[in-house]
Amino acid sequence: MAAISAAQVKELRERTGLGMMECKKALVEAEGDIEKAIDDLRKSSGLKAAKKAGRTAAEGVVLVKVSDDNTRALVLEVNSETDFVARDDNFMAFASEVLANAFERRETDIAKLMEGELEEKRQALVQKIGENISVRRALEVEGAVVGGYVHSNSKIAAVVALSAGDTELARDVAMHVTAVNPRVVKSDDMPAELIEKEREIIKAQPDMAGKPEEIVEKMVSGRISKFLKENSLVDQPFVKNPDQKVGALVKAAGGEVLAFVRMEVGEGIEKEEVDFAAEVAAAAGINKS
Repeated sequence: MAAISAAQVKELRERTGLGMMECKKALVEAEGDIEKAIDDLRKSSGLKAAKKAGRTAAEGVVLVKVSDDNTRALVLEVNSETDFVARDDNFMAFASEVLANAFERRETDIAKLMEGELEEKRQALVQKIGENISVRRALEVEGAVVGGYVHSNSKIAAVVALSAGDTELARDVAMHVTAVNPRVVKSDDMPAELIEKEREIIKAQPDMAGKPEEIVEKMVSGRISKFLKENSLVDQPFVKNPDQKVGALVKAAGGEVLAFVRMEVGEGIEKEEVDFAAEVAAAAGINKS
């Protein structure tokens, strides 16, 4: 039997829009022949899903589930093409089932999570609703005290782990994370490449031109320090009380922030620009030229 490479699976996914496991299975059955795999998939019941799956799914919801003992939480993103479908009861029921399954199995690998029954349910829902639906990502956080917050429109969610405190505090910090969007817990966690990128941006700013190198370095250091404080959770003014930093708030409860995850629907997805007038004209067979 021919070995199936990740590149082959990736190509088949891009050409059909179907799930990873389904594409891998099709390639195995086609002995690595991508064209045959496509033909086989077109003959299968997944054809309708395949037609829809090439379209950008950048809407949807993010959901959070916290354990009964408040020591573990999972945040999940499930995408649809339109916000209308994201509010559909069938879509929400599917997203909730995936969340419960991922939480119970402690599975954040989407390919493994969607093997079997869940993938079949996804395809059935695509065929029923008529839009591309995808389970994009799942992340888990653990700690002595964990809290989660989902913004009312289910477009942004966060989970936070503390070393001590109570669930209300953890939830408040999670709410702050959804609103302010910090990059890291503390300054020391900021990746070196991001700091270097920021340094290059600062040096290229107009007010740096013509200044002695030592002055430039002093100004850059000051602005980098400001950048780190503005983007580090513990150094940010707490949204409910701007006179108190988040780190000080948690410290007052005898704890510290261990980790957080913030997830926003569609972030990082390049949305397709749709010319609806042209689309309608094309559907009606009207030549606009």
